[in-house]
Amino acid sequence: MKYQAIISAPFGKLGIRCSDTDLLGIELLPQSTKAQAPEGEMAKTICSELAAYLADPQHEIDLPFELDGTHHQCNVWQAMLDIPSGQTQSYGELAAKIGSSAQAVGQACGSNPIPLVIPCHRVVGKSGLGGFMHRADEDALNIKRWLLAHERR
Repeated sequence: MKYQAIISAPFGKLGIRCSDTDLLGIELLPQSTKAQAPEGEMAKTICSELAAYLADPQHEIDLPFELDGTHHQCNVWQAMLDIPSGQTQSYGELAAKIGSSAQAVGQACGSNPIPLVIPCHRVVGKSGLGGFMHRADEDALNIKRWLLAHERR
């Protein structure tokens, strides 16, 4: 996959995909991935915003983005934007707000193309973390734990 930048984060690398005007995707990559300097002004802006958030969890990431998803996914992604930093909602609570099911919300969370910007990590299970990035392995859950702890500082 072609990235316009790859930057370091405390939990790995972030692969950035963008056009000249919009953020298109952020992929969580292994720590061993080689960093890549931003290509273009939009990539530089995205890297700057993400670095600001990683340094200060109260920094509200402000970026134009273009999402390609179903109507339901877009509704879930929009609802996640309303969850403040340092807070969480359960899949069921979010589902009730938008008239969906917890499972469908979980699927949309896992399909989020721009994690960190759309804070899918703030959506948790009723009695636990739930998953992250369509995964429930320790690597994925450790990233989710780090993001939640970072925002509670």
